[in-house]
Amino acid sequence: MKRFWLVMLSLGMVLAFSASAMAVDVKFSGDFTIGGMYIDKTTVKKDTSSDGPSTAFYYQRLRVKTDFVVAPGLSFVTRADVMSRVWGGARSSNTTNEPLVGSSVITRPGSAYESENIVFDWAYINYVSPIGLFMVGYQNDNAWGTTFGDSATPAPGIQYILPVGQFTLIAKITKGNDWSKTSTSPAGTGTNADLDEDVYTLAGIYNFKDGSAGLLGRYYRLADYPVGTGTTGRNFNSLTTVYLLAPYAKAKIGPVAIQAEFNYLFGRITKEGPGMNWFGEGALNDIQLSSMSLYIDAVADFNKFYAGGSLAYISGDDPGTADKMEGVFLNGGNDWSPCLFMFNNDRAYWAGTVNGYGANGANGPMGGNGTAAGISQQAGAWFAQGRVGVRPVAALDIMASLSFATADKKPTAAWVGNAYGYELDVTGTYKITNNLSYMLGVGYLFTGEFYKGTNSAASLRDDYMLINKLTLTF
Repeated sequence: MKRFWLVMLSLGMVLAFSASAMAVDVKFSGDFTIGGMYIDKTTVKKDTSSDGPSTAFYYQRLRVKTDFVVAPGLSFVTRADVMSRVWGGARSSNTTNEPLVGSSVITRPGSAYESENIVFDWAYINYVSPIGLFMVGYQNDNAWGTTFGDSATPAPGIQYILPVGQFTLIAKITKGNDWSKTSTSPAGTGTNADLDEDVYTLAGIYNFKDGSAGLLGRYYRLADYPVGTGTTGRNFNSLTTVYLLAPYAKAKIGPVAIQAEFNYLFGRITKEGPGMNWFGEGALNDIQLSSMSLYIDAVADFNKFYAGGSLAYISGDDPGTADKMEGVFLNGGNDWSPCLFMFNNDRAYWAGTVNGYGANGANGPMGGNGTAAGISQQAGAWFAQGRVGVRPVAALDIMASLSFATADKKPTAAWVGNAYGYELDVTGTYKITNNLSYMLGVGYLFTGEFYKGTNSAASLRDDYMLINKLTLTF
């Protein structure tokens, strides 16, 4: 009998000491989106054998964030994208769209193939300690200040956040591509001991009544930056060092909300071996990096009516300066989608490019010319937009906008024009319940001469698209 009670007491002690570890509070949040998209033409070419057909399809994406609250102030956070796919569409193969790290359109560490089933992109420890907040693991990166320039991308790192009165101080180390894991890493050369990417960030935010202001500084050491194309072109004959300064400010003055952000990037691509040729620049020389971007937005909101406008500029690369790169590294980001056609991540991700004439690499705001790879961000361009909105009832928001974009620099001296064109958008969003909303939008593009490429005799067509989205948040 004594042995029996000893065993029972031992089991009781085990349960008692493990009770705190077992008491994990799990919290779920996220969103589920179902959308439908129709684009009248997938190219803006006219009267050619390669005029684009129309395209129409439905798509969906489920995003689930899970917080495992282990103890007060200590949690483990994950996020997953589930069944991101076109309804009835063929599954991607496991060799396509890989890798997606650094992609201009897709912002997750997995591939499109994985996200059509399930892909985890966040997994980090969130610890609120007596000396500040620590976040360690795969977490959000590339998001700062305003949404302009942001491409919120999951990346592994260590982040420290310290609130001090009205100030918030941030320090972060982020790991990019790592080619030094083994001698049989993707380059397959066996000489990749230091060919990787590291990013170091220091930032400060000052919070005041009805606004905030901040300054971010980042240092990028990119030892793996490609100097050719494909696996065989990844010669690793250069070291890229980049410095970024990014101040921003947000304020509300009466009914007017104003926000602005400035980015200045400088650095150097240093030749460390033969064969250097990156984006056609500096075949045998080092390349100086110097580019900037500016964003200003203001909206006056009078409850049932609002009006505002945006101005954005990103310096473009001058094809006449082989030893300088004034563009490429800065862009408007995936998170900033001011139009339905131009600079829109939904359109770029699900429908791909809307091409015109021209050579590969001459990218416009709808993806490119010729057969260039699709991008969604503003890059090397001026952008201006005016918009007005009305809320006839509390649940309905109707907005119309007129936008204009033009390239800062022509890709080549022979390029016909700079103007991407004008775009007129009308959208309506109805809040069915607190957690369910429906959006319907139509966009019409008055195509500019940039899409003629170097063919002055080419004919262009205008284009239009329809989109609707049902979004559930939880």
